[in-house]
Amino acid sequence: MSLFITCPVESVERSTEFYTALGWTLNAEMSDHNVSCFAIAPEQYVMLGSREMYASVGGVEEVIGVPGAPSKVTVSFDLGSREAVDELTESARAAGGRIGDTYDYPFMYQRKFDDLDGYHYSPFWMKPDTDPTP
Repeated sequence: MSLFITCPVESVERSTEFYTALGWTLNAEMSDHNVSCFAIAPEQYVMLGSREMYASVGGVEEVIGVPGAPSKVTVSFDLGSREAVDELTESARAAGGRIGDTYDYPFMYQRKFDDLDGYHYSPFWMKPDTDPTP
């Protein structure tokens, strides 16, 4: 199953620069001046569309959100190591993202960041040989 997460953004160009700085791969075949498509994992994509493009494919203007008050969604995904979580989060900081809290649970290491339009990401690393149930 392929997964596409579509987010309306203030500036497709600015958002493209941010996600490129994270080291994510732009899918040029699925991108144009109105939308940038980034592969974040095999068959998983973030689509960054202009507000106009987003509204034209079924978005309702009242729920599209704006910078500082984006459409509410948190995108969580696992990475292969604690270092990978830190590296991605620090790349987000360097590209102008807002960094949130860090959690170091007995079973999981997790950090949080917002992109330039306020979309919330929560990369984590599941610690090996631990039971996630409290």
